[in-house]
Amino acid sequence: MKKILVATTALVAVTGFAVSASASEKIKLSVGGYMEQWAGITDQSDGFDNVNAFQSDTEIHFKGSTTLDNGIEVGAVVELEGETSGDQVDEQYLYINGSFGQIKLGEDDGAADDMGITAPAVGPVGVNDGDLTNWVSTYLPDTVPSDGDDPKITYFTPVMGGFRAGVSYTDSDKAKNAGGTGGNLGQGTTEGLPVVSAGLSYDHDFDGVALGLSAVGEHKGQGNWYGLGANVGLGNFTVGGSWGHIEDDYGINDRQTSGDETDTYDIGVAYAMDAAKVSLSYAYSDYGNRSSSSTVSNTGEMSTVDLGLAYQLGAGVAWKSSIFWFDDDNDNSAADNDGYGAVTGLRLDF
Repeated sequence: MKKILVATTALVAVTGFAVSASASEKIKLSVGGYMEQWAGITDQSDGFDNVNAFQSDTEIHFKGSTTLDNGIEVGAVVELEGETSGDQVDEQYLYINGSFGQIKLGEDDGAADDMGITAPAVGPVGVNDGDLTNWVSTYLPDTVPSDGDDPKITYFTPVMGGFRAGVSYTDSDKAKNAGGTGGNLGQGTTEGLPVVSAGLSYDHDFDGVALGLSAVGEHKGQGNWYGLGANVGLGNFTVGGSWGHIEDDYGINDRQTSGDETDTYDIGVAYAMDAAKVSLSYAYSDYGNRSSSSTVSNTGEMSTVDLGLAYQLGAGVAWKSSIFWFDDDNDNSAADNDGYGAVTGLRLDF
């Protein structure tokens, strides 16, 4: 009798969910995305070739969702790269929203990347995990060095008193592809190691003073990276910064060797005035995780400054510019590089 009751209860639950699903509206995808077109000039040390003076970044986004009769929202996101030599699809995942929070399943950034706070910056280059290395040959500071868009499952709690927590799990890429390169089964940024990504954030407005805090990190292989971030908004000003630490045994690749840890921080201030925003930001890395070669050591020190401008010309049209300076003091003097540059262009959001 107990087995019959359990089976009946399960059948009723499944039937109820199916009825809710069938009564909801079918998902229809909308089209969006962005296009960035940049022109820039740079000057760097002798021995380093200048890169293309014109660069672009374009993505087409397909998004859609439906709300079931029980109030649960189910949706999908697919992002296509406009130009790429690798995966044509950047991110693709489904999500489920409800009073329980949010669940994501697919190829997307992990919880740490989604929740990490860094210094404010509005220009097209930036100092923290931005486009600096698109223009010059140098190390890129990054206080939130997440595992990327590999297949994963993510859970975010509801916001409670300004607090929100999240956790992601990415399975071993080698379990899907013996070569560890990902292909259609994943984007292959985990070096064949499972990754646990987690974060805790706080966001609240205290009578006109906006405060944002984050504590994030990931565990991969036998090591970890972790970091802290904070932004404070007061009137038209936003001031903030972040710090991140990568342990010497985080992952297993040519970037990490025993004793070579990485510490990075950034600080910045931004000011908004009607349609215009300006920012000044600085980042520093004492790094031990750079890809090494015959001429480049995986250890050194890096400093960079970016003066950014963003002006909203109209709905979905922004003019952005950056003037930047950098100094990469690699432990192999043959790879030392420093210089400066200027980049300007348009970003279209649609």
